[in-house]
Amino acid sequence: MSTRDTGTEQLIKDTAKHLFFAEGKLHATTQEIADAAGVNRTLVNYYFRSRDILFDQVFTEAQEGFSSTLDEVFRSSMPFKEKIRNLIHVFIDETTKYPYRQLFIITEMNRHVVFTAKKSRAKEVKIFLAEIQAEMDQGNVRQMEPKQFIMNLFALMAYPLITAPLHQALFGMNDDEYAKLMEERKELIFETIFR
Repeated sequence: MSTRDTGTEQLIKDTAKHLFFAEGKLHATTQEIADAAGVNRTLVNYYFRSRDILFDQVFTEAQEGFSSTLDEVFRSSMPFKEKIRNLIHVFIDETTKYPYRQLFIITEMNRHVVFTAKKSRAKEVKIFLAEIQAEMDQGNVRQMEPKQFIMNLFALMAYPLITAPLHQALFGMNDDEYAKLMEERKELIFETIFR
């Protein structure tokens, strides 16, 4: 019985992830993935049997990977303001690295209609909502429904990244200039949500 080369399998997944999330080629074919990975197409089919299986694995890993990154921030015992600062940095850095990942995840969630949220994650979100409420009660954050605070925070972070091509064209900026603008935005978001 032959053994699978997990290095090649991982290379193919990493290449697909780059094509899907960094380059926005959500409909990349197995041939395009194979060419970008420097392997032949039969290897892609050997490891994954079809593009759809590879696509589903990459989607699942992307959803779980991003969620676990956010969970680490939510679970941390650091003070609330530092937790939010860290969340802003992690979210913007990850989304800048893979600008199409959020669109990909949202598209897939809409296509499958179901988003699988773990019960443990629901508990963590509930704890985080309570932290937000405590900060509001102390006057550190403007009073609102804590869920609105989370939605506002993610809107401030995600919108400029999702609409980057539009803003770059509107402002006449190249990728490096826009990346610098997003770096500045990290502190601006933080200052916007705290008094």
